[in-house]
Amino acid sequence: MSGNIVPSIVDGNVPIAGLDQLSAHLDEAIQDPDADFKPKLFDDVELQLTESNVPPLLPTLLPKLTTILLTTRKDPAVPVSLSLRLLRHVSFTQTLSLADETALITAFNSPAPSANLLAMAVLHKATTPADIAILASMPRLLEHFIRRWLSAPQVEVGERGTRVLGDLLEIDSQSPPLRIPREAITVNGVPWTNGSTNGDHGNDELVDIHKPRGEGVLWRRLTHNVDLYNLLVALPLGRDISGEVLDDRQTSLAQGRLLRLLPRLALRDFDLVTQPPPKPSDDELMGGVDPEAEARQSGLLQFVALKMVDKSDLLMHLSLIDFFETLVSLLRVRAKEAGSSSQHIVQTLREILLVALRGDDELRAALKRLPDRTVEEEAEDLRLFIASVVG
Repeated sequence: MSGNIVPSIVDGNVPIAGLDQLSAHLDEAIQDPDADFKPKLFDDVELQLTESNVPPLLPTLLPKLTTILLTTRKDPAVPVSLSLRLLRHVSFTQTLSLADETALITAFNSPAPSANLLAMAVLHKATTPADIAILASMPRLLEHFIRRWLSAPQVEVGERGTRVLGDLLEIDSQSPPLRIPREAITVNGVPWTNGSTNGDHGNDELVDIHKPRGEGVLWRRLTHNVDLYNLLVALPLGRDISGEVLDDRQTSLAQGRLLRLLPRLALRDFDLVTQPPPKPSDDELMGGVDPEAEARQSGLLQFVALKMVDKSDLLMHLSLIDFFETLVSLLRVRAKEAGSSSQHIVQTLREILLVALRGDDELRAALKRLPDRTVEEEAEDLRLFIASVVG
């Protein structure tokens, strides 16, 4: 750092050099949305941040950063990086007091992926059933999150959205958690990870069965709210409920994101993803016709597995085969621990595969070869399970 930067004392801690200069720069950026950011000022302060000196900075820096993210016409990557660093040790409810629903919606609507990722990071801070209940009470925010997750052209935004939504729905689940074995679950012989990034367990440890279960409020919001559920199933079909049409590439990306999420949700809560959502009332449809009525006839898992992908698209067909390989591998583990529910899982999966395998020799061959590609100690169990659901 340059020698002429005057340190600022923060709450009696070690001085943060360059803090006053950064604060002044933020004021300039608020006044002029076209102002260029000075990365060095941000970097100098960010490198000095610690868990102890961040809290006193939040009331002064975060409101300014939030205002900038709402108004700047420049790429917000630099202020977003600092915002993420400041929010690292802040709870979900504290974050909402500093960046409200409107600010988060604006971030989701931004064309800048850094702003999208920041908004997703805020949602990812919801780590308790109480946090999830707060989030579920904001359907407009959820709508913008779902839309950005499925429609963003950037791979990193899609991947983060898949992890965030998966984690939120796991916390919200009312079902008892799977007691994942200490040895890794494998798919195609490769250790499978659930993509969790907000402090949840890994596959090498048993799930804490004493953790409080969720209340199912987020899932009910996604399935009972007509606009949210229609958005969830319409975007992977290439259309938005707003009337906008997605191009082929973006439609494929949206489908791929759901194909990656659903096996994880099925492993965590099979009933959740196989039950049809409630039919909307005439009042909810405002006297019109439900454009996604066909998708509502079955659960989300059946929609994704059987109705979403055009098998004439070679790449998406390969993605669908990969989806089924993952789904079958994971449900073998779930059925093994499901007790009296085991037969329900096997029967439902059998019904799905009965339809999926019609005229699909590639899928049938892939499932037949799947035990040969897994680890030796799991191969025979997997072979028997596949025989029970494929016949």
